Amino acid sequence: MGSVQIVTTILAAAITAVAVWLAVRAVLKMVAVIRLGQPAPERFSDTVARARTMLVETAGHTRMLKWGVVGAAHWFVMVGFVVLSLLVLEAYFEVVTTDGGLPIIGHWTIFGLVTEIIGVLGLVGILVLMAIRLRNRPTRPGGRSRFTGSTMWQGYFVEWIVLLVLIFGFVIRGFKVATDHFEFPFWATPVSHAVGAVLPDWADGVSVAAAIKIIISMTWLIVISLNVTMGVAWHRFLAFPNIFFKREPARPAGSGLGALRPMTSQGKPLDFEEADPEKDQFGVAHVEQFSWKGLLDFSTCTECGRCQSQCPAWNTGKPLSPKLLILSLRDHAYAKAPYLLAGGGKDLTGEEKATQAQLAHLDVLALAEADKPLIGTAEEGGVIDPDVLWSCTTCGACVEQCPVDIEHVDHIVDMRRYQVLIESSFPSEAGVMLRNLENKGNPWGAPQNTREDWTKGLDFEVPRVGEVDDFEYLFWVGCAGAFEDRAKKTTRAVATLLNEAGVKFAILGEGETCSGDPARRIGNEFVFQMLAQQNVETLNEAFEGREKAKRKIVATCPHCFNTLGNEYGQLGGEFEVVHHTQLLAHLVATGKLTPVQPVDGGVTYHDPCYLGRHNRVFAAPREVLGDAIAGDLTEMPRNSERSFCCGAGGARMWMEEKIGKRINVDRVEEAMATGAKTVAVGCPFCSTMLSDGVNGKGAGEQVEVIDVATVLLRSVKPEQPQGGKETAPIGG
Repeated sequence: MGSVQIVTTILAAAITAVAVWLAVRAVLKMVAVIRLGQPAPERFSDTVARARTMLVETAGHTRMLKWGVVGAAHWFVMVGFVVLSLLVLEAYFEVVTTDGGLPIIGHWTIFGLVTEIIGVLGLVGILVLMAIRLRNRPTRPGGRSRFTGSTMWQGYFVEWIVLLVLIFGFVIRGFKVATDHFEFPFWATPVSHAVGAVLPDWADGVSVAAAIKIIISMTWLIVISLNVTMGVAWHRFLAFPNIFFKREPARPAGSGLGALRPMTSQGKPLDFEEADPEKDQFGVAHVEQFSWKGLLDFSTCTECGRCQSQCPAWNTGKPLSPKLLILSLRDHAYAKAPYLLAGGGKDLTGEEKATQAQLAHLDVLALAEADKPLIGTAEEGGVIDPDVLWSCTTCGACVEQCPVDIEHVDHIVDMRRYQVLIESSFPSEAGVMLRNLENKGNPWGAPQNTREDWTKGLDFEVPRVGEVDDFEYLFWVGCAGAFEDRAKKTTRAVATLLNEAGVKFAILGEGETCSGDPARRIGNEFVFQMLAQQNVETLNEAFEGREKAKRKIVATCPHCFNTLGNEYGQLGGEFEVVHHTQLLAHLVATGKLTPVQPVDGGVTYHDPCYLGRHNRVFAAPREVLGDAIAGDLTEMPRNSERSFCCGAGGARMWMEEKIGKRINVDRVEEAMATGAKTVAVGCPFCSTMLSDGVNGKGAGEQVEVIDVATVLLRSVKPEQPQGGKETAPIGG
């Protein structure tokens, strides 16, 4: 060992010791913070499915590859980080001696070939990612960037570190080639040989380059260890457990879609009949009241901004960015952590749990952070502004796009629950809707005895449950379908088509009440459970004696479809629920309904969030429309998984949109740009919002918004009246 090797070995050992010590300290801190969260025992179920899903999503990059070039480039960088870590390990042998290498595999030609290929592809990948970050930098002219609000220096730092480590990997090999110490043939490592051809025959070059590579790598580890909230770096470790512990590992998309996470206290579902606000947690009032998985979510955020780029609120000038919300919660959690770890915190009555002695040594900044309200305006020093909280439509675009399975919607609704149930703090106009749900069983406050008025004028009898026992489907009409004028046309169209196809169905009539979707998504879990339990009891009675496969419900509202099918199981209601477009597609495919006259004028389809993204129903409505128009749909640029929200979800249907551009107007402009004369929808909320948007644009005479069922009915029974112009809705 020469003098150069002695120096490089000492340097490598010293910086590695410091880096490892800091890294261990950082990991322990992160674990301590995450453990502050509430229990979530359900996250440990079905470990085989969890492991399989984690491997598929990480190794297969199933989320990232939806972004095409970005996903492919990231995959090469990820694989490079994992595999080429062996070359960082090899550098520790190379600082000691110029012909050093990994024991056993370090001399295998296949090892040289694989690492060469991965090194080259990793270089290409990181250069592509750097170019994309620069092209989408927040300061670029025109438009909002998905990186707006991200800590840009951290992204640049990580990318340059990766680039330099890859470069010095080839420099080390190049010096080995130049000094004739390289063990791999030219055909297996052509780039390394090309680099070696331009490097001098410097005997100590290998050790010096290896030392620089180690210093670069350990500098990265030191920096991220001193910045535990540096998600752009830590996600490469935290993504694995975060995906493993996702809520529903078997779901084909984001596990935070579909059903909401039940309201829990100490990890157990809350029973409102026995719950006590002084003993049980009602929603989330403080950051430590999120589950430990929530705190892991916050820690894992990569700041990539994919959620932000797809968010309808962010894209229409609202203050909500799913990314910035998660980052705010993350920064608050870690800033408050010293106070919490010292024993601080408020109990459910608002009393401080720690003694003065426990808090005496704390930094004033940690104490100041502890005093911040979780929800509050800038003047109140709040972590999350109320306008941010109430801008969310719960469309799920953020969850769909997140590459590390953060469950944004669950966290937002958990915070809403506390605001509604304990603070009684929510947009005032939503109060009317909640009172109507409690007193009338529907958001519009319409009399219950008018639930069957939509049946008037039909040329056939609509059977009711109790009057007939021999029915295949229970037709869940829903509040909109029963009371809202636009939606009633859809209800009549579906009933007419089912009758035409010979499907035996029945309705509950006045026995039906609101599914509870708007109450649950605004945060009023109490009203939701009151309505849901009533419906579950009614439905169980209607299906008494039937096995689940024969307890079939067809619903025209995706919100009811989602609630009945995904959430009523939490309350003992197990049913087979289909959306009307699924049933209609089946009836057309089996020849029970036959389109005879194509609908012309061009048709585009708007994917409802709760039908498409939340429940993966994309094909059925398109199949129905394809048959009805005897041709191809004119798709909007944002469709299917990336469909843009109409603005009505998350109980926003009953709240005024006072900030930024109206979401429905943004969507209508996109629909009108296709040139289609008909905008087909599969949701009564979407019908209302898009119709209002079309009328607001003064295009009511040129563009018609109608349900998929109405489009099919016009094709199956051309003699049916077209219905004329839509009348004003009852409310909303």
